[in-house]
Amino acid sequence: MKQTIKINKRPEEQGWKHTTELCMDVKTYLRGEIRMRTGKNYQGVLTRDSEEHMTFMETSCQKKMKRNPHIYEGERITVTRRDDGTLHPNFRPIRTGNGFNVERYALEVYLELLWALDGLVEKGNCK
Repeated sequence: MKQTIKINKRPEEQGWKHTTELCMDVKTYLRGEIRMRTGKNYQGVLTRDSEEHMTFMETSCQKKMKRNPHIYEGERITVTRRDDGTLHPNFRPIRTGNGFNVERYALEVYLELLWALDGLVEKGNCK
């Protein structure tokens, strides 16, 4: 999740120190662009090299949080939670071969769905 810090009209109330650096040269080291784009936020380190020169080095992107985290992992299904909060069951690969029984497989999927959703869905929410 991208986190943005919002500064209100009185940043000093939030512990921010305000200063304006005039006539500074800034050398930038960016990962994907030659020049910084207007309005785009960059994550990195700004270093003051001398009295009138600074260097900004863009850091690598932090590992992003998994988009749809698994909230249940079984042998037959997994259940993920989407960004909007909805639950999404997914089937794991089915190995059909000698001894595969459709009824037993369906029963195992049914039982795993019961176990997975039992603690995640509030009782009385079904319509």
